[in-house]
Amino acid sequence: SPGCGAGGGCPVAPAGGFHLFATTVTLEVSVGKNNLVMALNGSEVQLPCIFTTCIGFKDLDFTWYYNSTEIYRGHIKNKVSEPTMLYANPRVRLTGTTTGRENNISISMFVDFDDAGKYTCHVKNPKEMNAEHNATIILKVVQEMDNTLTHIIVGTVGGLVGLLILILVIKKIVLLILKKSQEKKKECLVSSSGIDNTENGLAGSKAEQKAPPKA
Repeated sequence: SPGCGAGGGCPVAPAGGFHLFATTVTLEVSVGKNNLVMALNGSEVQLPCIFTTCIGFKDLDFTWYYNSTEIYRGHIKNKVSEPTMLYANPRVRLTGTTTGRENNISISMFVDFDDAGKYTCHVKNPKEMNAEHNATIILKVVQEMDNTLTHIIVGTVGGLVGLLILILVIKKIVLLILKKSQEKKKECLVSSSGIDNTENGLAGSKAEQKAPPKA
């Protein structure tokens, strides 16, 4: 098991002069503001994880757990090195990189209903006297043919983008309704204008087309 509380740092055992250091550990692990991820059954989902440390890292180890089962374990030599896979479930692949601005150790996998549960990203940094920290994601897998458009969009492309798409769809529908309403209004006005001209004998009406009376 991860051995640490969800989203919290593992305690560093103080020893003599290291007691002060134990209270100033800078290692942090984050899975984003929202730790709930929804995915469609049979789709590929990314589980995000980023770690930060103010003093850098060397020979850092990280592990992903599904509930209490290890599904991915990796090692990173330093900031200019990409992660090395030490173990991986055949269905899991690393999608993050640590040579960019962020230390991204996200993973992705195709999921079904049995994959719902807790996914914990755990990091251990020897440069901080083996300081450890972790964060947990809750994965929910929904039916492919969901009744709600919102759930389908959110499960496919993520909450924020899904909400934006939903707003754009609603906007397009409203504009279409308004356009049809305006066209009907125009048709009504043209029809009404033709009737008035005919009755009043104005230019272009049937009254004007009568033959002049004979002298």
